[in-house]
Amino acid sequence: MAKKAWKERNKRKAETVKKFAAVRAELKAKRDYAGLSKLPRNASPTRVVNRCSMSGRRRGFLRKFGCSRMTFREAALNGLIPGVTKASW
Repeated sequence: MAKKAWKERNKRKAETVKKFAAVRAELKAKRDYAGLSKLPRNASPTRVVNRCSMSGRRRGFLRKFGCSRMTFREAALNGLIPGVTKASW
């Protein structure tokens, strides 16, 4: 389980990205790379990390379900994810 500080840091980064999205788009359209470099580092969308919504884990993240592989497996086996069943053939 990720520490609370890591989750909060990621939330702050996401908020910063939203805040500067319009400014970044405008600067990119003008090709003003000097202006882009003056923006905060966390204004770049690549700084936001995909994290599991339940455990906060960043590795093994499944975009379709928004959680890590381990959390997904537990939830699927408990029948918490509709339409997902264990494969058998």
